Amino acid sequence: MRILFVHQNFPAQFKFLAPALAAEGHSVVALSLQKGGASEWQGVKLVPYSIGRGTTPGVHPWVSDFETKTIRGEACFRAALRLKSQGFTPDVIIAHPGWGESLFLKEVWPQAKLGIYCEFYYHPQGADVGFDPEFPLSDEGAACRLRLKNINNLLHFQVADGGISPTEWQASTFPEPFRSCIRVVHDGIDTSTVAPNPGVTLAVDGNVVLTRKDEVITFVNRNLEPYRGYHIFMRSLPEILRLRPNARVVIVGGDDVSYGARPTEGRSWKKIFADEVRPQISDAAWARVHFTGKIPYRHFVSLLQLSTVHVYLTYPFVLSWSLLEAMSAGCAVVASDTVPLHEAIRHDETGRLVSFFDVQRLVAEVCELLDDPAARVRLGANARIFAQERYDLKSVCLPAQLQWVESLAG
Repeated sequence: MRILFVHQNFPAQFKFLAPALAAEGHSVVALSLQKGGASEWQGVKLVPYSIGRGTTPGVHPWVSDFETKTIRGEACFRAALRLKSQGFTPDVIIAHPGWGESLFLKEVWPQAKLGIYCEFYYHPQGADVGFDPEFPLSDEGAACRLRLKNINNLLHFQVADGGISPTEWQASTFPEPFRSCIRVVHDGIDTSTVAPNPGVTLAVDGNVVLTRKDEVITFVNRNLEPYRGYHIFMRSLPEILRLRPNARVVIVGGDDVSYGARPTEGRSWKKIFADEVRPQISDAAWARVHFTGKIPYRHFVSLLQLSTVHVYLTYPFVLSWSLLEAMSAGCAVVASDTVPLHEAIRHDETGRLVSFFDVQRLVAEVCELLDDPAARVRLGANARIFAQERYDLKSVCLPAQLQWVESLAG
């Protein structure tokens, strides 16, 4: 088959599927906004393209999101026309539609089958929006804006031949009739790589070398922000550090924003909540808190392998790979009792669940596990088995993804 991938930041969610299809002998091409010297990656031909214009100054704020997606869709449309003029006609197009790039590809290749990655459908109630009362919506028209933000999704439903979603809950956010066209298959976790390692070591802050003998509490976000419970976790630290005088806390994540609004004060969320709790923590205790920023993947895996207790919190939103990787590494997980977690964390079986907003309960669960090695071993072993059975890349997810592509092609 001739297969076209479309993702503004390719390979992203397709980092396993695209090369696997190329390895099977298919002709695989990827359209992406990523620019670099390479013209091929793991058997995939890379075709970069660029956006020709920006959004219109002063456009109505409720429709600015769709204008941005239309601009991106046009840029991808033009790139597709160039590919077509060079003789490339895909049998299957696999796209992440979230930024609008795949809006007009059926106009170029009407006979191609289009499969879309269904990450999230926006809702004004019952999901991320309005979940956290600490950050109320400041605009009464926010629900109107959010409804219009789904225009991109709705237009894709008209032309897509099928969808794939990483979790049941994420798929459930999409409305019928398209929901019935979505296959639930996770992107996959390489559980052979992300596995327990009793001999692991990792240096933080240059000169602190951590091993499995250390008491290490880990917290990982792509960026440190409220959507992933950074503010709740930071508020738990004064008491955790007081009760656990030997514990070290390692916090991974950038200073930017991946989801939700930016802070209005001009500071990062990271600094806002670090500054909030800092007066409650002594200098000696604060020296046991390590902010690593973003780290190489191999160091991230090592961190999970030496974690004593791993904390994962999230609004009702897209489930992070990092949680499932922590489970695969055999971590004892304390997680928020929010809907996306319920597929992976079964309370006191594969981890512990606490109310997202209950800082004291979070402290209690973390400290209880730190005091109970047998419970940590049990939870970590169960979590790894669960990850292997449900999310293993090679035996579960990738075969199902390949079958989905074949079903799209008919």
